[in-house]
Amino acid sequence: MRNLPAFTLAGYDKGRSKLIQALWFAVMNTLFMAWFCPARLRVALLRAFGATIGEGVLIRHRVRVLWPWKLTVGDHTWIGEGAWLLNLEPVTLGAHVCVSQEALLCTGSHDHRAADFRYRNAPITVEDGAWIAARATVLAGVTVGRHAVVAAGTTLHRDLPELTLHTADGRKPLPVPA
Repeated sequence: MRNLPAFTLAGYDKGRSKLIQALWFAVMNTLFMAWFCPARLRVALLRAFGATIGEGVLIRHRVRVLWPWKLTVGDHTWIGEGAWLLNLEPVTLGAHVCVSQEALLCTGSHDHRAADFRYRNAPITVEDGAWIAARATVLAGVTVGRHAVVAAGTTLHRDLPELTLHTADGRKPLPVPA
């Protein structure tokens, strides 16, 4: 039986002071996510709050990043409109990665077996050349291999090998990229 009042943040480090967290939320919700904010400014804002961002990165509007200081993005990566990087733990996106519209990368979860529903968080890694398609979900602790594809609308709960397509029907090998 769940005892939700027993839940605590024990063992979870947000990584910055409450002031920095509040400042990020204010910036994210007033400027960063806005349609009028230039993509270059979004990259600059993430860097200012501690993210490691490569060259040529494109971040569209309505993207949400919980904690920028827990985000690493490689060169020439795209993050599409409405994507949500729920990074209670580190999220690492390699070079030439595409995270499409409204995709969710969720590093947080709860231990459903524990009465206090404690956190069971883990990082996410998306390796070079991978594609997280529209409205796909990648869950805590998962690594998406090089040039792998997580199909639109699917949920990935375990590692996906390189050059593999994950669909609702299973996994299929992909041709080697040119």
